[in-house]
Amino acid sequence: MRRTPALLVLSLALSNAFAQDPVVTDGDKYTLVLENEQVRVLEYRDLPGETTHPHHHPAFVLYAVSPFKRSITLPDGKVIQREFKAGDVMYSPAQTHIGTNTGSTPTHAIMVELKAPAKP
Repeated sequence: MRRTPALLVLSLALSNAFAQDPVVTDGDKYTLVLENEQVRVLEYRDLPGETTHPHHHPAFVLYAVSPFKRSITLPDGKVIQREFKAGDVMYSPAQTHIGTNTGSTPTHAIMVELKAPAKP
């Protein structure tokens, strides 16, 4: 019986209401680069096979510094596979997830979390 996927889903479901800041849950992987009223910029690094704790991001833009592959497990159990080349950029709406480096290379990315609409 495969318990790991079920445990991931259960962990996400239980933590969804208490989703945490990734800098708190995975401070060994996320580094705060800049924070102001509008954005928070994070640097993310991990190694092949590493998995994050359940955490939440507001809407964000990700810039892939290096090529990497990862799976994102959402609270409903859906797993999204992603692959990035160095220089790729993507937008994501707010989400709670667990991330796993499923590739053979370290992940290095910059994330810009959006806090509020820009003020004129």
